[in-house]
Amino acid sequence: MPIVSIILINYNTFQLTCNCIESIIQFTKGVDYEIILVDNNSTECDANLFLQKFSTVKLIKSAENGGFAKGNNLGIQQANGDFILLLNSDTYLIEDAISKTVNYYQQNKLNGIIGCKMLYPNGTLQHTARKFRTIKWELLDLFRFVFFILPYKKRAQLMLGKYFKSDFNLKCDWVNGAFFMFEKCILNELPDAQLDERFFMYGEDQLWCWQIKQLGYKVYFYANASIIHINNGSTEKKNRLTINKIMLKNEIKLMHIRLGKNFTYYILSFIYLVKENFRNFIKSIIFYSTNS
Repeated sequence: MPIVSIILINYNTFQLTCNCIESIIQFTKGVDYEIILVDNNSTECDANLFLQKFSTVKLIKSAENGGFAKGNNLGIQQANGDFILLLNSDTYLIEDAISKTVNYYQQNKLNGIIGCKMLYPNGTLQHTARKFRTIKWELLDLFRFVFFILPYKKRAQLMLGKYFKSDFNLKCDWVNGAFFMFEKCILNELPDAQLDERFFMYGEDQLWCWQIKQLGYKVYFYANASIIHINNGSTEKKNRLTINKIMLKNEIKLMHIRLGKNFTYYILSFIYLVKENFRNFIKSIIFYSTNS
């Protein structure tokens, strides 16, 4: 029986997904695993081509592109491992990150969700351990010069995200869904014993972390295992601006879910919208000025 069920979602990313699977096979040596690949009704090529290259992979062919959450739930239904690892198809391993993360989780008797360090292909750090947005966080981010007098470690733990160099292990509010590991038994405590599917893409990882934390579990960041996550590094700048707008809308929805529609929600969403719209406006000016 596998210890880890690795769930991959493919949607018209055949080569990227193949690269990811090859890296899992190459580097994962310290733990028994299974790979469950969900094809979200891709049109790029016949999904059976995966089985020609990787005969041991479990292939699930979805009749629709139901998004990231729904695809993962399809895969989880076929999972036999004690641990579930949601792994993006645009990632690849550079070390035995899966075994290292499982061992760290078990040896330290953790209980909840765990993520690891992620890098862009050029080695630049991605900020994957984060705090939920609050009025305090937004104001400190806006007037960041105020708290830069604090020692780095205290500042990093206070803010996380771009203020944290991913250089030590810690508890956080949420981790990036590109490498998202948890014990399968946790699902039994969620509605319908599955991950929430209300977001098609972007924001579901934050939602899942919040829901699982509400059950009394914790979210951990493990700094001693690294993977490559291509992410927006291969996305055209114009598309990144569109993605930013979608993420902004989903962030507001997440605030509503966490806080309800109360005074705190309205103040927080106002500060966030003003700040992020201004930043996106500046980014769009830079984009169009450099591409005119």
